[in-house]
Amino acid sequence: MLDQGAPPQQQSHPAPPRGGAARRLLRRKPVERLVAEGGQGEGGSLRRSLGMWQLTMISIGATLGTGIFVVLGEAVPKAGPAVTLSFVIAGLTALFSALSYAELAGSIPVSGSSYSYAYATMGELVAWICGWCLVLEYGVSVSAVAVGWGEYLNELLDGTLGVTIPDALSAPPGDGGIFNLPALVVVLLAMAFLLGGARESARANTIMVVVKIAALLLFCLIGLQGFRSGNYENFMPLGMAGVSAAGATLFFSYIGFDAASTAGEEAKNAQRDLPRAIMLSLIIVTALYVLVAAVAVGARPWKGFDGSEAALAGIMKDVTGDAFWGTLLAAGAVIAIASVVLTVLYGQTRILFAMSRDGLVPKVFSKVHPRTGTPRVNTVIVSLFCGVLAAAIPLGQLADATSIGTLFAFALVNVAVVVLRRTRPDMPRTFRVPLSPVLPALGLAFCVWMMGSLDTITWVVFGVWMAVGLVFYFSYGYRRSRLATPEK
Repeated sequence: MLDQGAPPQQQSHPAPPRGGAARRLLRRKPVERLVAEGGQGEGGSLRRSLGMWQLTMISIGATLGTGIFVVLGEAVPKAGPAVTLSFVIAGLTALFSALSYAELAGSIPVSGSSYSYAYATMGELVAWICGWCLVLEYGVSVSAVAVGWGEYLNELLDGTLGVTIPDALSAPPGDGGIFNLPALVVVLLAMAFLLGGARESARANTIMVVVKIAALLLFCLIGLQGFRSGNYENFMPLGMAGVSAAGATLFFSYIGFDAASTAGEEAKNAQRDLPRAIMLSLIIVTALYVLVAAVAVGARPWKGFDGSEAALAGIMKDVTGDAFWGTLLAAGAVIAIASVVLTVLYGQTRILFAMSRDGLVPKVFSKVHPRTGTPRVNTVIVSLFCGVLAAAIPLGQLADATSIGTLFAFALVNVAVVVLRRTRPDMPRTFRVPLSPVLPALGLAFCVWMMGSLDTITWVVFGVWMAVGLVFYFSYGYRRSRLATPEK
């Protein structure tokens, strides 16, 4: 529930003693210091220009898109018609974590999201691990979303001009292509918007969010005309294991509310607006996901989704017998998925901004351009990396890698909210998780369960990623951390 508390008072909470390797790994950054440093970067400061409406649109923009336009084709073959249940399970998992995010976002309104929350509650090493997971979550999800954008762009080009981009230039190696050019292009377009400033990017995102909601509602109206109840007769053909496996993949679709929390240092009233934006966006997105999935499975037998990454456009064509409607949906999807790329790329740059300010990654990521108030160099570096990744790796591998990074970070947030309740019980909170610690414990349990449903190869990739991250931390961040040196 909402609690109109005052902002945290500036108090002096020194970091833990620096002696001993174990203590250095567990050193925590005081909440007051995190909040006091909000917006400050190398050579300038971020600008507070976002209200609750813009924050909600950022959250919806980052969430609503790929999961239903693209990943649905990956999830239905795993769960069958019960994919609707998979969306509900993924949504419940996200809801428990969203409650914890809402409390922490109102208490610690900074750009670092769960990385900063872990830094304040569980220490530097856990914060680094969380931040490294967020780099995987955001960076890889930008690439995965960009891959799906290319699929719908081809649908749009085919329906309007009668041409498509050749497989060699529209698919990555391993999927029959050489280089996914559309995926690179959409990332570079998002980069151009972000370089203009947070307010300008938020305006563009709001327009795109309205368009994609309209496109999904149009799909539901037309898809209901082809609804066949017989498609639901064998509701759970692959059992509960299939439902949980699909849910783990679909959890990729729920990372958007985390993106809203990364805007904490550019929000006008972050402590009031962030919790509300997070909860409102999750409710809207979950309702749309379940509705569209239910209509889609009713309009097409579940086995017909296998290998279809532009499934909704195909269903529109099948139901109406007219390519126009599928083309119209493809146009909406092109805009919708572009907004996901824009907002998730924004979140990635702000995570690295916070980690850089703490000294854990190079200073170049926290350098702010004085005219636009944005981390320009950071944005260019991240965009080029994500664009090349999108052009070279298939969608399925990217989606699962994103899911495991997201689930791990969310699990830590559920722990962090309980720890902060115990260590700082008197700190003002504008939102409180009801029934704590029961709901945070459920959030943690759901995250662990869904992580266990992912493939072995995904765990191997995750293990390698974490090993690389720990090598980087101990060779760079451990000694350069601002907590390791006296404040100037």
